[in-house]
Amino acid sequence: MERCPWSEGFEQYRQYHDQEWGVPLRDSRELFELLMLEGAQAGLSWSTILKKRETYRKAFDNFDPARIAKYGPEDEARLMADPGIVRNRLKVNGVIKGAKAYLAMEASGTRFSDFVWQFVGGETLQNRWTSLSEVPATSAASDAMSRALKKAGFTFVGSTICYSFMQAAGMVNDHLVACPRHKAVKTLAANGAKNSDAPARKRRAGASSATIAPDESGSA
Repeated sequence: MERCPWSEGFEQYRQYHDQEWGVPLRDSRELFELLMLEGAQAGLSWSTILKKRETYRKAFDNFDPARIAKYGPEDEARLMADPGIVRNRLKVNGVIKGAKAYLAMEASGTRFSDFVWQFVGGETLQNRWTSLSEVPATSAASDAMSRALKKAGFTFVGSTICYSFMQAAGMVNDHLVACPRHKAVKTLAANGAKNSDAPARKRRAGASSATIAPDESGSA
């Protein structure tokens, strides 16, 4: 398989590329998890978060916004002492703020899934890149998403993080055209992720590609 070059390096990357990255994701809770993990990798390599994602799920109650929104000082202390996650106080607090923002959005009658998918018109944008150098780090859609998420109360949602989130969640198909997953993801998007012979996606987590900027931050 002629995979996208960013996926080579270690087996976990290859599995993620082949089974998850770019597959359209519509579940609100899983999208929340993905966005929080994208924020966690700001300033770090994605491999750091990919290796820690199961411990992140355990530490943050399976990214259940209702549970996380109730976290207090004891929970914050527990998380800051957990070697299985990135122990950055701003990022830990960012997940708690994100959970509260998520719940407020849902309480207002807006599904989180609908909110984030609106920036691509509700459908996967099919790109046709032939090399990694063509793949952008941001777009007008990620700029708009970033502004809207910040206004809603989320942090660590700069435009670069939002674009990586869009790639991972299948809002844009940024597999290179020579990669077999480009066609597979296009089919999944057209069929509503049903009746595809592509590998079934395992539980979602954060995603990334070579477009992630190492200095992306919540204030970007």
